[in-house]
Amino acid sequence: MIGHTHRGSTRTGAHEVPAAAMGFSIFAGCLMIMSGVFGALLGLAAIRTNTLYAVRGDYVFKWDVSTWGWAHLVLGIVVAVAGFAVFTGQLWARAIGIVLAVASGIANFMFLPHYPVWSFLIIALDVTVIWALVKYSPRAAD
Repeated sequence: MIGHTHRGSTRTGAHEVPAAAMGFSIFAGCLMIMSGVFGALLGLAAIRTNTLYAVRGDYVFKWDVSTWGWAHLVLGIVVAVAGFAVFTGQLWARAIGIVLAVASGIANFMFLPHYPVWSFLIIALDVTVIWALVKYSPRAAD
């Protein structure tokens, strides 16, 4: 668990992590939770209303609308849960966060012809999450 010290740093395990470095991790975790909830809600809407997505016939990745709904629902839930794990400040949580942000970006790239603005928004959030999780460095913040 994360505990606070008196000098503007955070103690995780055996070493102190400067507060500025923890800020990137917390920012990424919040973005992951928000992006995951958005994806899960979009997935629920697609499963409930099978005509939600506009389907173009000339795109390479042709999935059934309910399949897209299930994909977004599951990925959204997993991304949100991983966002909470990032709050622990552990390396494994950040690594999982990066992998899931990449997976979410790829899924939304494949989803571009259905909702381009939505897809670009989520891809931008994913890139920001990757940047924040990679940027987290106790040594760089010193």
